[in-house]
Amino acid sequence: MWIDTHCHLDAHEFGDESAAQAALAKAQGVGMIVIPAVATANFSIVAQLAASVDNACYALGIHPIYVPHAEEDHLRVLREQVAAAMSDPRFVALGEIGLDFFIPMLTESAMREKQVYFFREQLKIARDFDLPVLMHVRRSQDVVLKHVRQIRPNGGIAHAFNGSEQQAKGYIDLGFKLGFGGAMTFTRALQIRRLAAELPLESIVLETDAPDISPSWIHPGRNSPDQIPRIGAVLAELRGLTPEAVAAATSSNARAVLPRLAA
Repeated sequence: MWIDTHCHLDAHEFGDESAAQAALAKAQGVGMIVIPAVATANFSIVAQLAASVDNACYALGIHPIYVPHAEEDHLRVLREQVAAAMSDPRFVALGEIGLDFFIPMLTESAMREKQVYFFREQLKIARDFDLPVLMHVRRSQDVVLKHVRQIRPNGGIAHAFNGSEQQAKGYIDLGFKLGFGGAMTFTRALQIRRLAAELPLESIVLETDAPDISPSWIHPGRNSPDQIPRIGAVLAELRGLTPEAVAAATSSNARAVLPRLAA
């Protein structure tokens, strides 16, 4: 069984095909898809979608790209929704949260400060409920690591990891797994492919970030969760393993870092 640890199955790019996409992925051996929320507006949507198919679960959080329009009260809503979701077995993590210092608007001083504030407050919610976090870490690896060291959630996943070996070890030392996906399939992505080949296998999980970060054979088209087995086969080739071994290892890693998923 394969696990897609990060897939925006509710995204508008899927239209009314979300359930069909989940079924197609299941037919390809994808036994579970983790659907992160991005803002309070889609909290109920991801929960309902996860409940409507038999191979999906969800996370709740405020994505850094949505922080510009977020209000202080949204953190209260998040805390209340998390408290209510703890009784839902399909709720597995806090996410997607993090920092984005790539988009120009988000790098302005006031917006950097707002991002950091929302990130830290969400880390506190995760810590208070003993939840892992699904983290967005674009051009922000060291800053994210600094705040995670200060406010320790129950581990999590550094989504779409694209940092250095030293940064990777920083996450691993904090109990995090590293998410690898479509970017790894491009032969020019030398650093990502080297890390995917050399980092401890027990620290790696697979993801699509669908509909984004399409693998090389689809780019620039829409990504989808049924691509996980082929993405996993690339990881297997890079490491000199069988796809079956990679499926078993990465799925075990996902269950380890997301205890509610395992349960």
